[in-house]
Amino acid sequence: MILVVGATGRLGGLIARTLLAQGKPVRILVRSGSSYESLVAAGAQPVTGDLKDPPSLRAACAGATAILTTANSMGRGGDDTVESVDRVGNRNLVEAASAEGVRRFVFTSVLGASPESAMPFVRAKGETEQRLRDSGMAWTVLQPDAVMDTWVPAVVGSPALAGQPVTVVGDGRRRHSFVAMRDVAAYAVAALDHRDAEGQTLLIGGPQALTWRDIVEVFEQELGHPVALRSVPPGQPVPGLPDFVAQLLAVLDSYDSHIDISRLASSYGVTPTSIADFARDSVAATPQQVG
Repeated sequence: MILVVGATGRLGGLIARTLLAQGKPVRILVRSGSSYESLVAAGAQPVTGDLKDPPSLRAACAGATAILTTANSMGRGGDDTVESVDRVGNRNLVEAASAEGVRRFVFTSVLGASPESAMPFVRAKGETEQRLRDSGMAWTVLQPDAVMDTWVPAVVGSPALAGQPVTVVGDGRRRHSFVAMRDVAAYAVAALDHRDAEGQTLLIGGPQALTWRDIVEVFEQELGHPVALRSVPPGQPVPGLPDFVAQLLAVLDSYDSHIDISRLASSYGVTPTSIADFARDSVAATPQQVG
């Protein structure tokens, strides 16, 4: 039995559905009031629990041979915070899994995670990674670069498709290996059975490191017309985006992240999704205004 934690989110849902399509037995951790009926209809076994409730995690882990988790506090609010979910909640899950004899644990972290990070979210991920290494379980950590399904629509796709200017933080020339969510899900599932995945931290990116300006050009090509581009200094608000997103964009503007994914993609049987593929799908899915 494979326990998927975070299955009601987009990435966790992709992982659960991929496992179910492969005929694997899947259990999903759900909270009261969450929407998971479609996963149950696909064959998943729901179990009620919460990362903030250690006894419920022991029950969820009982009988599981492996865990894949993508759960995090981003976008939740209320009492779901970096401290309660990403730090303490993940610690609870690792401890419950170890106590129940779970053999394999695949943890979705973030690129650059470290217990010494100045960013609480990234620091919490790094602390969880360290707990996994010390747990005695066979572990695999995924460290994806910026996920294009989240960042590209927010910064470029939504305004460009609406005919509005795109706003970047800084000059938009930092390069990052934006990775598709479906690729991250594919690596997570493949890591369960890959002979070389145990005890490894996998740095995951897309096929090419691109700047925000490059991505705007890709959308211009798909749309067939220019897209206005403007910039704001780091620390300034970005029109249409929450303040915490603007802050994260400022962080992205402070470094480059180029990941050569070719060898890992070949080993794990993943065909990397390009920004061009993503932009093409985004444009095709958006109703075009006529005259």
